[in-house]
Amino acid sequence: MFAAALLCQVLLATAAFAIPSSRERLAQRVARRAAGAHLSHPKAPGSARVADVDALGNVTHPEFSSNWAGAVLVAGSNTFKSVTGTFTVPTPREPSGGSGTHSASAWVGIDGDTCGSAILQTGIDFTVSGSRTSFDAWYEWFPDFAHDFSGISISPGNSITVTVTASSLTSGTATIINHSTGQQVSHSFSGQPALCQENAEWIVEDFEENGGLVPLANWGTVTFTGVSAGTASGSTTPAGATIIDMEQNGRQLTSVSASSSSVTVTYTGP
Repeated sequence: MFAAALLCQVLLATAAFAIPSSRERLAQRVARRAAGAHLSHPKAPGSARVADVDALGNVTHPEFSSNWAGAVLVAGSNTFKSVTGTFTVPTPREPSGGSGTHSASAWVGIDGDTCGSAILQTGIDFTVSGSRTSFDAWYEWFPDFAHDFSGISISPGNSITVTVTASSLTSGTATIINHSTGQQVSHSFSGQPALCQENAEWIVEDFEENGGLVPLANWGTVTFTGVSAGTASGSTTPAGATIIDMEQNGRQLTSVSASSSSVTVTYTGP
């Protein structure tokens, strides 16, 4: 009896040491960010498909990308000054037949489609590893890597507003508001690589880590509401935007729709 009790205590102690604390997990994420391990990337093309293009160059039937799914507005240079949207944080799941760690990221941004030299963006990563989930709020001015915000906590079901604002071609702000907790964080940029301000987007991404795309999580559905893109003359919506579906290894993984009030990105595959 004593031996059994002692063995139980040893196993519990071993398990406690095996599971990293929240502080240790934060340190690991910060180390990955500092090493440039997480990088949101411009849209990578998928298979060539036939698409209908309207007079503004926006695709009314979907394009395909290996890393992006969502909606993109396309216009001339110096058009888009801000992008915003609100979504509910999903509970990520492993894809059917998958195991290990899987992730995805929901964000808004300026540029990255027809202009790939710089992107101003901010969003939320969601990761599942076995029975554990984790979430990171971040900001990025590509080609620099992503940086985590501090002072904000994220949980499934939280209502999140993400906004980027370009005050010039080389400066701007990224802001995230967690309406469920009342927390708000913001970061100001200056002296960055120049934006084109040609694209405004609402995206769920299979982001890059350590030189390759991360195994993709099943996020269910992310719906951006309260969507708008600011211009010098006012604002516009994703109605008529280019629709981008994610495709990997010849398989379409998402279904995307956009309207004047929302962008919906649904994971459909395996």
